[in-house]
Amino acid sequence: MDEEKKLGLFTLTALVVGSMIGGGAFNLASDMTKEAAAGAIIIGWIITGIGMIALGLSFQNLTKKRPDLDGGIFSYAKAGFGNFMGFNSAWGYWVAAWLGNVAYATLLFSSLGYFFSIFGGGQNIASIIGASILLWCVHLLILRGVQSAALINLVTTIAKLVPVFVFIIVGIFAFQINVFVDGFWGQGGTFTWGAVGSQVKSTMLVTVWVFTGVEGAVVLSSRAKNKSDVGKATVIGLIGTLIIYVLITLLSLGLMQQADIANLKNPAMAYLFERVVGKWGATFINLGLVISASGAWLGWTLLASEIPYLAAKDGLFPKWFAKENKNKAPVNSLWITNGLIQLFLLTFIISDKAYNFAFSLASSAILIPYVFSAFYQLKYSLRSKEKDRTINIVTGIVASIYVIWLVYAAGLDYLLLAMALYAPGIFIYYKLQKQNNPKRVFTQVELILSVAIAALAVFTIYELVTGNIAI
Repeated sequence: MDEEKKLGLFTLTALVVGSMIGGGAFNLASDMTKEAAAGAIIIGWIITGIGMIALGLSFQNLTKKRPDLDGGIFSYAKAGFGNFMGFNSAWGYWVAAWLGNVAYATLLFSSLGYFFSIFGGGQNIASIIGASILLWCVHLLILRGVQSAALINLVTTIAKLVPVFVFIIVGIFAFQINVFVDGFWGQGGTFTWGAVGSQVKSTMLVTVWVFTGVEGAVVLSSRAKNKSDVGKATVIGLIGTLIIYVLITLLSLGLMQQADIANLKNPAMAYLFERVVGKWGATFINLGLVISASGAWLGWTLLASEIPYLAAKDGLFPKWFAKENKNKAPVNSLWITNGLIQLFLLTFIISDKAYNFAFSLASSAILIPYVFSAFYQLKYSLRSKEKDRTINIVTGIVASIYVIWLVYAAGLDYLLLAMALYAPGIFIYYKLQKQNNPKRVFTQVELILSVAIAALAVFTIYELVTGNIAI
């Protein structure tokens, strides 16, 4: 790729911020307060801040120390733990990315429903048709080239921050401390480890969802002008976004009671702002969400199509995914990715909470790639003899503890659903390995893991059919 067509620091940072601050930011207060009060939310943000910064620093360190690993988070799993783990990390990240777009579609059309009643709450036939049209418009845009799409993402990132900053500024002046402290620890009114711990746990999938995209610059590192910009973009984008999220959540709790926020329609920020400034506030925020979700959709389609393309170049996915068009866009990867998004848009009909279902499932699916990125940071640092070895080991330990906690906090139902999505990947991996190494497809450990994933997938389908797991 020509140097002038590669991505600079500002564009990479915008991609990180744009991928994270999507529709989720506009519904963050409602999602966080569904099961948690202010005190637990603060603890949740402290855990998330420490963990995500450690994960971001891990990405920064690994891009610096291993610039040869252009595939980002799946290449870390492959380098540290072999082809099977590398494949599953790529597969899980890909699944999470296109499921994220299903969630953005729900939020986008619930926001458009504020202006056009035909879309209702964003979960009807009209919304599916509208989302489908937008999906294939984004598809055509990316086919024109990744650089063109990244430039539009930069513009939408700047535009989406305007309503967010206006909400924060107005929220600071309208903040009421008596509203904020009322029910600070929940309905019981007092701190107990069991109750608060359960509340904190409930916030974890939400925080994973709104920070998904922190690795955006890493995924597109092969298209960066300077590899050093990848780590910088990740850390700058992460810290800036963390501050924004904390302010959105805590200021909201000073504007309205927890229970009232939890019951607001999507997007919660619009109706919170309407309460403070009047009708124009909801209009302003909903317009911002339309821009934000559209930009996030574009950014995530970029990431979703890039992962199979890079994995195919690395030998982890079938070579078919590695095909580019004349504009250097990953054409085959893009077609199959958007085809799957189109299929899953039907969850608008079968689930009464399509947004929560899609983002929770996406968050669960992406945990495996995050786990192996953190583990590889620790493994690589333990073997390193460089001067920054100690700080990198500490970073790896903190990141590893954090991702293990996330797996626990995700809950059994969503982890089982994630296994059902991982299971088809085993068949593809088997076929690919059979071609490359027919004598030994799986190691003994890989075979055990494959059987376990398949068994859990079958169990999950049974639980869905019997109604024990609801979507």
